[in-house]
Amino acid sequence: MKLILAIIKPYKLDEVREALTALGITGMTVTEAKGFGRQKGQTEIYRGAEYAANMVPKVRIELVCDDGIAPRVVETLQQSAATGAIGDGKIFVLDVGQAVRIRTGETGEAAL
Repeated sequence: MKLILAIIKPYKLDEVREALTALGITGMTVTEAKGFGRQKGQTEIYRGAEYAANMVPKVRIELVCDDGIAPRVVETLQQSAATGAIGDGKIFVLDVGQAVRIRTGETGEAAL
């Protein structure tokens, strides 16, 4: 099993969710996040005054999937979240040792 973490632009969330659902992903966790990468934040103008916003709003998606579908999930995430502009985000893939469904006690891939 693989844990896939994706940090994307917030307005791409619906498009990413639809693409992952079409791929067969049945669940994910989404949290709002703030951060910066190579873009080093951004400069904004508010009421005529310019100020630096050091943290840029992002969305963090977490999902666990079978090893066999993980490359397609990563490809789908990359294609659906891309805008071609700086700050599109990152995708991280980690190994998952065990998963347990709390309600039933199912383990491994059956818990997904």
